[in-house]
This record gives sequence, C-alpha cells and structure tokens, in this order.
Amino acid sequence: MALYPVRAAAERLGVAYSTLKRWVHTGHVRTTRTEGGHHRISDTEIDRLLAKQPPDGRARVALHEVDESLGGLSARNRLQGFIDEVRVDGLLAQVRLRVGDQSLTAVITADAVRALKLRRGDDALAIVKSTEVMIARAGRPVAVKPARGTRPASARRPRHTT
Repeated sequence: MALYPVRAAAERLGVAYSTLKRWVHTGHVRTTRTEGGHHRISDTEIDRLLAKQPPDGRARVALHEVDESLGGLSARNRLQGFIDEVRVDGLLAQVRLRVGDQSLTAVITADAVRALKLRRGDDALAIVKSTEVMIARAGRPVAVKPARGTRPASARRPRHTT
C-alpha cells in the first residue's frame, strides 16, 4: 500500500491542496500520520474518493457555497450530489441524483429541467421539504399501526348497493 503526501494526493484527485486538507481535518478522508505528525493518504483511500466523483471528474461544489445562494429557503434537509440520469417524458421529468453511494429519484416538471438546465454529471442539491418522513431500521421487521380513525378492512361494514 502506497502512502502519498496531501499535496500529491490532491493532484491525483484533481482538487486543490486546501480542499483536501479541509476534508482531512473534517474527517471526510482517512489518513495515516507520520512520526512527525504529517498526514499521508493511501492509494486505496484515493481510489475510494475517485469513485465518489462525478463521471466527468470535476470536483463538486462545497455544500456551504450552495447554502449561501439558498439563504431564504426554509428547508433544512439538503442532500448534495450529482445528477446520474435525467429522463424527460411529456410534462414530467425524472431526475436521479447520486448522493455518496446512494441514489435519490425526484419527479419534477420538464419545464424545471429546462429552466435549471439539468444535465447528467451536473452538481445538484436535493432539498427535502415534507410533512412526512419515513424511517426504518435495516434488517428489522417494522410493525405498522393503522392511522388514527381507520379500521382494518375486516372490521368495516359491508356496503349495500341497490
């Protein structure tokens, strides 16, 4: 396993030295420390980071830079990623956003896709504003309670039609 100084790793990743240092200090990049306290980045960690980059190899816009342009927006659930796929069909469009190793699909208007000029590989931000968010634990059965005021179908009175 080869270890690279931060500057050399930044060149391989195609990002600025200061950007990679920030990622190291915020814990987004795993490093090994030398006896002198210098960070070294393994080739496997560089490969992991390269796999997260958009297909065209451009580094993504930092989330705090995007937040400034959305300052007046009340939604707080913002997921940064890049567009994996855009499909337009009639009035609607399906946009698949890759966020890390996860995928998020949004259905929006075709007009919005054209106005935002959304293309595969573009940086994008999914902003989630909803009255309901469902969360489940992986690998555990989930008991579902009926909503208040509803009865199971077996308890409902049959409808009579004449």
